[in-house]
Amino acid sequence: MCICSTCLYNLPYTDHHLDQDNLVARQFWGRLPCHAAMAMLFFKKEGIVQQLIHQLKYGNQPELGERLGILLGERLLYSPYYQDIDFLIPVPLHKKRSGTRGYNQSECIARGISQVLKAPVSNRHLVRSTATDSQTNKGRLLRFENMLSAFELKQPEELADKHLLLIDDVLTTGATLEACGISLLQSMPAKISIAALAFVR
Repeated sequence: MCICSTCLYNLPYTDHHLDQDNLVARQFWGRLPCHAAMAMLFFKKEGIVQQLIHQLKYGNQPELGERLGILLGERLLYSPYYQDIDFLIPVPLHKKRSGTRGYNQSECIARGISQVLKAPVSNRHLVRSTATDSQTNKGRLLRFENMLSAFELKQPEELADKHLLLIDDVLTTGATLEACGISLLQSMPAKISIAALAFVR
């Protein structure tokens, strides 16, 4: 799915990157100590953002993720809250799902962000050790319980005192990112921040 410049210009942008107290950041209050959290786009059922995400995940279009990641990175570049990122950490897919899809869509987004922020993408520090059930139609608590033991931290000493940016495609309840963040906290990072492509209000 190609997306023209006019369509890109008219996407429902959130401007969360300019406001540390935004709707996404509030999702994590009392759940995960985040330095900053944002999503670039508002996700609406049957809308253009849903179509883009669907093409990215199921349409074999990793380059679309990279293109959208560049757009996301450009916003982070001009935000005062994302200036010192040490590692970009995409939410990992289980090997089984990654093998079926052929790529991890969050890693594609991270590669696009990396081109702008010049921070390295790490897909080796946080790995998905358990294949989980679909998160669709689950509430926040069930989603979190479903994800809690799904991730494993490798070589945590390399992340100590670093600013880590967790990256996902769509943020709904925040349960997946919360579980990832809790795993990353074991490494004693300086800061954890979050960036998602889209946010379901």
